[in-house]
Amino acid sequence: MTDLHLYDDALARSFEPFALTRPFGEMRAGIALGRARWERALDARATGFVGAEHLRDFDEAGAPPAAGDIRAGSIVANSRCIVPLGWSAPDADVWTCDGTIAAVRVASAIGVLELADGSRPLEALRAAGTRVVDIPGRWVSAVWELVTQLVTQLREDIDALGPHLTCEIPANAIVIGSDRVCVERGANVEPQVVFDVTNGPILVRSGANVRAFTRLVGPCAVLEYASVLGDRVHGCSIGEFSVIRGEISETIVLGHANKGHDGFVGHSYLGRWVNLGAGTITSNLKNTYGPVQLWTPGGMRDTGASKLGSIIGDHAKTGIGTRLTTGTVVGAGANVFGSEMPPKYVPPFSWVDGSEITDFRLAKFLEIAARAMSRRSIELSERGRRQLSAAHAKSRGA
Repeated sequence: MTDLHLYDDALARSFEPFALTRPFGEMRAGIALGRARWERALDARATGFVGAEHLRDFDEAGAPPAAGDIRAGSIVANSRCIVPLGWSAPDADVWTCDGTIAAVRVASAIGVLELADGSRPLEALRAAGTRVVDIPGRWVSAVWELVTQLVTQLREDIDALGPHLTCEIPANAIVIGSDRVCVERGANVEPQVVFDVTNGPILVRSGANVRAFTRLVGPCAVLEYASVLGDRVHGCSIGEFSVIRGEISETIVLGHANKGHDGFVGHSYLGRWVNLGAGTITSNLKNTYGPVQLWTPGGMRDTGASKLGSIIGDHAKTGIGTRLTTGTVVGAGANVFGSEMPPKYVPPFSWVDGSEITDFRLAKFLEIAARAMSRRSIELSERGRRQLSAAHAKSRGA
């Protein structure tokens, strides 16, 4: 079987707050991880990722390890290319997306150090062969595009995946509109759940649990073993084993996150193991109705989006009643609480009481992370500890 390696180029490595704790192929776009999209399209299993050195010990179920040297004939794919779920890649030497090379089959072995800083373009690795195939996908050029492209991506994903699943509409469900409702066999949907498919399809995967009096508004996906406990869920991708209650709109939940109480979250991205305290609210629209600016490692940038809530990194937590202003970035491992509104940029691994910011000690952070993960019967492995420790060190070095 051909080796497949996901490559984080220099731009992907700047997508904070997530680049500190995970390769970009392990980010959810629409209903699927970027890695899973490439694996499905190429009918291959990813054997490694090429990313930043501090991610070398990244350890998550299903994710490949950091790559060693790359063998001749292997495929190297840019993780920023979002491959359509319904597309099967013809055999080729080069795959392009919107006119830019997205993947290549390498002609000769490559030392992974040649790709160490992410600056080498895939054009430089192009094989001698001339077979070129175009991918009908899209590029992610900024982290907030995962949010701004979500509704379009969800429609495409559900339309591509839904017909291949064994689905049915529960007898006591209320359906509004004429688009697709796909409740996969093995999902639990209680009576009096409303499926509003007026503006897009809805997918509920096997093992998911949707409580009575929830209103799902399409396009929307509730993925494996996620639980939605009530209120309006519109235009969202709710990742596996997450718990969601209260109004949430046009938001990606990567997985294993907890929003178990009321409080509006809109146009946001919640990383893995995020926990939002009761009453946490995100603003997603400025009072001026103007474009939202967002912190990036290169400074504040105008996103061009009129609606953008909060981008919240892995293992971040908020206390009860936390209010996050429009375009807030919460770094990985941060703990935010207090009666004052925190700043628009919360540094990673920080302890934030309103405007007062102190360091979150590594040992204490690891203790809490391990405890939170054990509640879902998942162990924080030694590799995982090393990776989070490396991320902590990198954030302090920066």
